[in-house]
Amino acid sequence: MTQLQVKLHEKQREVFDDQHRFRVVAAGRRFGKSRLAAWLLLIEALQSETKDVFYVAPTFQQAKDIMWGVLKDLGQDVIQSAHENTSVLTLVNGRKIYLKGADRPDTLRGVGLHFLVIDEYADIKANVWEQILRPALADVQGKALFIGTPKGRNHFYELYKYAEKGTDEDWKEFHYSSYDNPLIPATEIEAAKTSMSSFAFRQEFLASFQAASRDIFKEEWIEYGEEEDEPANGNFYIAVDLAGFVAVDKEAGNKNRKLDETAIAIVKVHSDGWWVKEIRHGRWDIQETCKEIFNAVQNYMPTKIGIEKGSLKNAAAPYLNDLMRENNTYFRIEDLNHGNRKKSERIIWSLQGLFENRKVTLERGEWNAPFLDQLTNFPNSQLHDDLVDALAYIQQIAMVEVSYDDFEQEDYEALDAVSGY
Repeated sequence: MTQLQVKLHEKQREVFDDQHRFRVVAAGRRFGKSRLAAWLLLIEALQSETKDVFYVAPTFQQAKDIMWGVLKDLGQDVIQSAHENTSVLTLVNGRKIYLKGADRPDTLRGVGLHFLVIDEYADIKANVWEQILRPALADVQGKALFIGTPKGRNHFYELYKYAEKGTDEDWKEFHYSSYDNPLIPATEIEAAKTSMSSFAFRQEFLASFQAASRDIFKEEWIEYGEEEDEPANGNFYIAVDLAGFVAVDKEAGNKNRKLDETAIAIVKVHSDGWWVKEIRHGRWDIQETCKEIFNAVQNYMPTKIGIEKGSLKNAAAPYLNDLMRENNTYFRIEDLNHGNRKKSERIIWSLQGLFENRKVTLERGEWNAPFLDQLTNFPNSQLHDDLVDALAYIQQIAMVEVSYDDFEQEDYEALDAVSGY
């Protein structure tokens, strides 16, 4: 019979060798969670006599992207067949490894399992485990491994703390930072630290369960510059956060005081960060809104312009197309989206690290005061955040200027294939 040569670093081996029925692993990025999970899936499936095993990620596509290639590589000597469309591996002993998505809970029901890995548990609804997967382990007292990077104090945190108590002999917790992977130079992690907010670094690399603070953006992080200080290098980008269109000529008294504003962020992205030229904002009707957008494009000739996709963008499109034809000036509009994230989370991840590391400079202008008010009070349900939201969208379309000298080495490889870091 084929002997698998399990290769893991010391900290991964601690989890691999542990015999607790339920193991909860909170670990930083690039610790090696996926490789650890792949080896456990293969070994547990080979040792099972009657039941199969599951690997569950937040979505089926994530499961396939993260685990399919790793499993086929590590298990090539014990894989009998691989079904690409359904992502099911059949091993030489007849046992199967299924890749599943928690976003399709019906595909998880009605089976008994010998072993289960739940990846990025913080992004999966708690009832998927409690109501569907936990009962699937009951027949043969199957085991489960929970792995993920913390995202505040949610159900993953609660599960970790339950295991940490030590009052249930079936449960065991493990905590590792990215520094615990000896295959990643500490200098690479330190380099990432310089471009991230302290909160993001603690969560992603130190696997901290710390919740986001209300004091998210500090006024002392704000850098200002005069028009003549604008960097010579770089390219302009424009991001638009559309608000509901109002008939301004009919506005009476305080009727529309609490309406959102449309915000147009105009930013030059250069080798040292962002130069925020201006953020135009106002409550305009649809024609005025489109003229403001068109004038901004004519004035700054951006590399890209993005508008949040949806009904408001669709409503504005015919007016923008008319302006393009009338002026014989055409530009492509990129779709901006919230990426299935809450607005507060998206804005924090887009802007906090940049501001904290002094990578953003605001050109002085009348728009500074309302922007600063929104930024330093974010998030606040009693205040608008339109200007901050528009600036955060720049992150989706901006291309950072880099020197190709940094990539001359033939052995260059991205540290994180997903983010490109």
